Amino acid sequence: MCHVIVTCRSMLWTLLSIVAAFSELIAFMSTDWLVGFPRAPDAVFSGVHGSTGEAYRPTLGIYGRCLRLPHLRRGVLCGPYAASFVEIASGFWKATSIFLAAGILMLCAVAFISVFTMCFQSIMKKSIFNVCGLLQAIAGLFLMVGLLLYPAGWGSAKARLYCGPDAGPYRLGLCSVGWAFYTALGGTGLSFLCAVFSAQAEVATSSDKVQEEIEEGKSLICLL
Repeated sequence: MCHVIVTCRSMLWTLLSIVAAFSELIAFMSTDWLVGFPRAPDAVFSGVHGSTGEAYRPTLGIYGRCLRLPHLRRGVLCGPYAASFVEIASGFWKATSIFLAAGILMLCAVAFISVFTMCFQSIMKKSIFNVCGLLQAIAGLFLMVGLLLYPAGWGSAKARLYCGPDAGPYRLGLCSVGWAFYTALGGTGLSFLCAVFSAQAEVATSSDKVQEEIEEGKSLICLL
């Protein structure tokens, strides 16, 4: 018989797990990892399609970029600059992609599983919360390694086009760090928090109060 067990701590852990996975996924797909130095649009296109000729700052991601092209109706062109993995600008960014992708896959798997922890609290006679917490801790380590390697790629030729000749490994030059990096950093911290909080979720769903309600024959158990 399936017992649906809902507690504040288990639901909070589920919500945080989903937020951590989505924040990392959104950050990885974004082009706003680096914000380049201000530059003026081509004077030839100044005033075309409403262009004001104001300076803009292009953005560069791990595998994508955004540029302003005044001759386009939208003005901004975003998309991947790398058609394949081997064309990513730096070997360090390739390593970052691998570690981030591994961490994100694990977080997404845990986020999917966490939705069903209301009905299933164990897997192969082991607490599903503890298993998921371990996966989240491992994912956090992968993400942390990826984020530590990422600034080493600032010395690549592609990054220097956006950040100027003074850019180098762990040196921004004329660039600034975009919101995607901070989002990935926050998601990494949140994954470690989820790993710790999974133990609290396990305690909440296996408490004496829950066991008493199971013995009373209740199939839906909601506890604050």
